Formats: sequence, structure tokens, C-alpha cells
Amino acid sequence: MMQTTQPHRALGKGLASLIPAAGNVAAPGASAPSEGYFACPVDDILPSRGQPRKIFSKEALEELAASIQEQGVIQPLIVRRMEGGKYELVAGERRLRAAKLAGLAQVPVVVSSAAPEQVLELALIENIQREDLNPIEEALAYKELSDRYQLTQEEVARRVGKERASITNTLRLLTLPEEIRGDIIEGRLSMGQARALLAIEDDALKIKVKKRILEEGLSVREVEKLAQEMKAGIQVEKHTQTQARLTDPQLTFIEQEMTKILGTKVKIKARGKKGKVVIDYYSSEDLDRIFNAMIG
Repeated sequence: MMQTTQPHRALGKGLASLIPAAGNVAAPGASAPSEGYFACPVDDILPSRGQPRKIFSKEALEELAASIQEQGVIQPLIVRRMEGGKYELVAGERRLRAAKLAGLAQVPVVVSSAAPEQVLELALIENIQREDLNPIEEALAYKELSDRYQLTQEEVARRVGKERASITNTLRLLTLPEEIRGDIIEGRLSMGQARALLAIEDDALKIKVKKRILEEGLSVREVEKLAQEMKAGIQVEKHTQTQARLTDPQLTFIEQEMTKILGTKVKIKARGKKGKVVIDYYSSEDLDRIFNAMIG
């Protein structure tokens, strides 16, 4: 089902400038116009080179597909004409994927006659501004915008309406090891946690700290503190118990005294102001002996 009464709804200012007048609408089955709206076979639409998003939520696509089955694709996709009767997608990849998922053979598109480089640049900026990109996808989009059009970070910031420092910090994420970038893409690491890891110079240590973030649920502030300690020369160990042992030597003394009294190995594992005492025993008789020693 095609609806063309509100073709510009929710489109950004940049891409809206690429859309021709709405009066030129071709009916399904008619020959495709050089410019304007028509129903295009989904198989004739090629992926966009300016699409920064690499991961699409399956659940979100299924929800959009269900909506398309009920109401159709309300907002047309923007494409540009290519050779061989094909079209390159400029904007609307989520809608295209959802339409395919919904079983549509055709989708409404608008063909723009703008210069290819102008289309790609505006489409890239539009995607950065509108899409819910993860930090790595956003960084890759900034890099492509900078590399393709020879822009400085300051110029990229002006194009996308953000502070230069934000662009710089996001681009720095691309220097992280691939394993860590994967965790960011999958949402296991936040932007704040990832930025804190950048303070660690050695990649192997970055990965080691990353694993502890995931295992221990370290906050951004805890990661920043740990990175500062490493820069000061403190080796990475089990953070909670090792730091307690470094700052409170009395724990070692207590362990030694309890070991003497109970006649078995005693280990104190401190976690901040809390912790636990581990007492080893090697038989039921040994346990009885330790118990009697404890109660006097």
C-alpha cells in the first residue's frame, strides 16, 4: 500500500532538500520516472554506501514489519538511479529491511537527481543525526565523513551539529582493540567505560581490565580509578581484595594469628568494608577440631 499525502514527514532538513516535488508520482507497474515517486521492486534497491549502521535490532525490525503489514510504508525511501535499472538506497534501510521481512515485493521510493556525492554526504549526516547508532558505528560514520570529504574534526562537528570534543572522543574509540570494540557494539560496554579504558596504554591490559568490568560490574568511576592506579605503577590484580590488602596490612596479621589458633589455613577476602573469612578443613574430624578451637 502506498501513501503519498505526507511524503516529508519526519525527514531531516538535509535530505528533504533532495526530494523533488510530490506531484510526480508513478503508479505501480508504470515505467520508473527519472525523478519523483514510484513503487520500486525491493530487489532493485542496493544497500547504501552512506549507511553507518551495521547492526539492526531483530525485535525492532519485526515490530516495524508488523506495522508495515498493517499500514504499508508510509514514508518513501530515498534512492538515486544507477546503471542497469538499479537504485542505490540513500535513506530508509530500516524500512527496506522491514518491508522485505513483511513480504512486500515493492516499496514507495523517491528518486533524487542530486549529484551522487551530495546525496551521499547528506545521507551520511542525516543517518548520524537521526539513527540510534552504537558508539562504534557513530565513530565509523564520522571517520567516513572526514575521509571521504577531507573534513577536519571541527568541520565534521559543524556538519553534524555537535561539539568538536564529542567527535574527537568518539573517534578515539576506533583505537581500542577489536575485542573491546565488539563489546561496545553488542552493548556490553558503555561509552563511559570504553572511554575510561583509553587511559590505559597497553592493549593487553585494556583487555584484562575490560574482562574485569564485565565480570565485576565496575562503574565508570571505578574503571577511571583503576586506570589512574595503573598509570601510577600499581599492578592489576583482583581489585577489591588486593587493594584492601595493600591499604590494610592488619588483614595479613589477622590471617596469620587465626591460622596459628585454628591450626589450618585461613584466608580473608575483603571487599571494601565487607568480606568473608575462608577456613580450610580436610576431614570431618578436622572440622570438629577447628570448631572446638573456635568455641574454646
